[in-house]
Amino acid sequence: QVQLVESGGGLVQAGGSLKLSCRASGSIFRINAMGWYRQAPGKQRELVATITSGGSTNYADSVKGRFTISRDNAKNTVILQMNSLKPEDTGVYYCKAVMWYDYWGQGTQVTVSS
Repeated sequence: QVQLVESGGGLVQAGGSLKLSCRASGSIFRINAMGWYRQAPGKQRELVATITSGGSTNYADSVKGRFTISRDNAKNTVILQMNSLKPEDTGVYYCKAVMWYDYWGQGTQVTVSS
């Protein structure tokens, strides 16, 4: 079993930056990959970025060149560095751990104002 806790959300102006973190605890040695997803009101949850246990990364086209996903193994934490934020980046950001079953964090709100 894995527990995920996100932090780092907030309110920023367009063009600004935020760093989200997701700390994992429990059976972390069984995690195959981690991902960040986001969901805006009235919209479906969408993938933002993923990182595998081997370090391979993948990004949604909408965030390529602006967001970076990374991991801090010493702290069992996955980071999402978000730069050049746009109003359309607004939403609740969720962390996911991919195992035999997907585990989700509680989400953290990101609001980008124009």
